Amino acid sequence: MSMETTAWMQLHSVMNAEQERRPLARATLRRIGAFARPHRRRITLFVLLGVATAMLAVATPVLAGRVVDVIVTGGDEGTVVRLALLIALIAVAEAALGILARRLSATLGEGLILDLRTAVFDHVQRMPVAFFTRTRTGALVSRLNNDVIGAQRAFSNTLSGVVSNLVTLLLTLAVMLTLSWRITLLALVLLPVFVIPARRMGRRMARMQREAATLNAAMGTRMTERFSAPGATLVKLFGRPEEESAQFALRARRVADIGVRTATAQATFITALTLVSALALALVYGLGGWFALRGTLEPGAVVSLALLLTRMYAPLTALAGARVEVMSALVSFERVFEVLDLTPLIQDDPGAREVPDGPVAVEFDDVRFGYPSADKVSLASLEEVASLDTRGGSEVLHGISFRAEPGETIALVGSSGAGKSTIAQLLPRLYDVDAGSVRVGGVDVRDLSARSLRATVGLVTQDGHLFHDTVRANLLLARPEATDDDLWDALRRARLEELVRSLPDGLDTVVGERGYRLSGGERQRMTIARLLLARQRVVILDEATAHLDNTSEAAVQEALAEALAGRTAVVIAHRLSTVRAADQILVVESGRIVERGTHEELLAAGGRYADLYRTQFERQPAEAAAAAKAVV
Repeated sequence: MSMETTAWMQLHSVMNAEQERRPLARATLRRIGAFARPHRRRITLFVLLGVATAMLAVATPVLAGRVVDVIVTGGDEGTVVRLALLIALIAVAEAALGILARRLSATLGEGLILDLRTAVFDHVQRMPVAFFTRTRTGALVSRLNNDVIGAQRAFSNTLSGVVSNLVTLLLTLAVMLTLSWRITLLALVLLPVFVIPARRMGRRMARMQREAATLNAAMGTRMTERFSAPGATLVKLFGRPEEESAQFALRARRVADIGVRTATAQATFITALTLVSALALALVYGLGGWFALRGTLEPGAVVSLALLLTRMYAPLTALAGARVEVMSALVSFERVFEVLDLTPLIQDDPGAREVPDGPVAVEFDDVRFGYPSADKVSLASLEEVASLDTRGGSEVLHGISFRAEPGETIALVGSSGAGKSTIAQLLPRLYDVDAGSVRVGGVDVRDLSARSLRATVGLVTQDGHLFHDTVRANLLLARPEATDDDLWDALRRARLEELVRSLPDGLDTVVGERGYRLSGGERQRMTIARLLLARQRVVILDEATAHLDNTSEAAVQEALAEALAGRTAVVIAHRLSTVRAADQILVVESGRIVERGTHEELLAAGGRYADLYRTQFERQPAEAAAAAKAVV
């Protein structure tokens, strides 16, 4: 290994391992051991390969010195050939062991990454909706990528590096001391000249690296926002292309500037350390040659010492930063464990039951609820804030009680922010009540298994969210075992069959990010088709026709009529025309039910519902007249 390569390794090590000094956490080490236990055989073999490689690395310089001695003393040609063949054999063995170690390292590292990523992904899947409403998606994805890979380095790099470097260093020092203890001690005196600049420059490089990461993140965030369908639309409607280009160029220029500064600092550092290394070699050759000419040192020993010196600085400097590398890996593990330690607020009880067969009733019994504070569901690092907001828990639903018999439709109406959507989210147990109970089929939802509850209760929201995938894949989320005939039947009943058959690839057509290749009404009907495919017995419609034009609303209403047939339903709507036929209408204001009854009963009562109804339908003719006048 050349001195320049050694310098690069030391710089890279310090740059990437620059972390705050902290004590080793025994609990963290125990948990790391639990993840490493299934891979213990590979880890043991990996360490043994590192030891064997280190021993071979020390053998080559010694044999090279022997060759020089044989040549200088006029030995026979056979000895030189045998030594040369032995050196070649060692080189082949080193290469083979290197390939085997690299494969084992990759297997070990990727296996650990798989275990950690799967554990984090599965755990995050169990987190409540409140967790996702607060967490930055990018920060969470970073735990599955950057931190998991950082943790993996502890096994594939740090572990083997410490063992092999320690063995290499001890063997090299032992051999060098045997050859010449004076030259060895002088070589060690130059070590601080090699290590101290690496430390100082490493900290500087680490700061520049963090700055570069921040600038790259800012540039990436701007691109992500501008390249998404909603962001691109907003820029085209309100943005000025020249200003957008200038803002992006400013961020890109900052990234370029930090890149130039980093490259210059790296080149200066490597040049300086290479010079120090060359001076160390000059010392060995000069002093060793002087001893050789005086007859106190064999000429071959001088060559061996020079070659061994190049192999000594690398493990010395690597071991000097080993603790920091270990700390860096531990930080990554701790960040992963931080997510795994978040306890999901909503979990199945050990004796969770199934929803009873047949038509089911829905009942809210004196339900009281307040949204949990951030410190109960999130992490400051995932929200990218200094400390979590401890506010929350204030009651937003106050004694909500109603019952929907099997097959009945309950409509919730009221002002925005009155608590209607909150009521809807409690039914599929996206949140748990603070007091009272929510029952499905006569059983408290907290006593039901999540799988059974999800199979029973379906929710259609106003945004009609779809994944960037095919029509088929988006539908199969509801029932993975469904056949193509089942899919086409659901699409027909959702009034989408004709549209999907007209698409270029039919069921295999990709709908785009969040379904943006479809219109708002088409996205809603896709979610209704998914609901029909799931065959859930309870349906919640949360503003399912909001933000739709009259034509799209009519098509969605037809699909909804199909979806609601024979099912128990809870419908939330601002447009009161959509809830006239409900078996019971509940007027919700400030987290309380202030009125209840049928459409006719509530109109006759002349209360809040009558005011809402009259205001809405008085406004519509006025809006229609204003629109007609504008056209004229």
